[in-house]
Amino acid sequence: MLALLQRVDNASVVVSGETVGAIDQGLLVFLGVQQGDDLAHCERLAAKVVNYRVFADEQGRMNRSVIDSGGGVLVVSQFTLAADTRKGLRPSFTPAAEPELAEALYEAFIAQVGVSVAGVQSGRFGADMRVSLCNDGPVTFLLSS
Repeated sequence: MLALLQRVDNASVVVSGETVGAIDQGLLVFLGVQQGDDLAHCERLAAKVVNYRVFADEQGRMNRSVIDSGGGVLVVSQFTLAADTRKGLRPSFTPAAEPELAEALYEAFIAQVGVSVAGVQSGRFGADMRVSLCNDGPVTFLLSS
C-alpha cells in the first residue's frame, strides 16, 4: 500500500457537484492499493499515517502527529499511485490491486484511521473526484507499508 500524505490547511473532495468530504488543518491522504496488499499492510500503514510527525511543535520542528495536533484526515483512493512508470511514456496499472480488494482495503484503512482520528473524512471509491487543497509548507511524503 502507498500513501501520499500532504499536510494541508484545508482540503475537500467533490463528486458530481456534491462535497463528499472536507477537513480543515490536517492530512490529505491519497491511498494506492497494490497487488499483494492485505489487512496487515493496511493496519501498519494506517498506524504510520496517524503517528507520522509532520506538524510543528513549540520549537517549529516537525515533531507532532495529526493525533497530537488535533487535525483531520481526508482519505482519497488513487489507484494511479500504484502505476509502473519505469518504461515508456504511458503508465502501466498492472501493479494496482483489483477493484474489489482495493475498495475493501480502502474502507478498512479509513476505519483504522478513524480509531485514532475523530471524524475522518473520505472521497468516494471509484468516482470521478475533484480534490481541492491548500498544501501547508508545502509538506508532502510518500509512505509505503
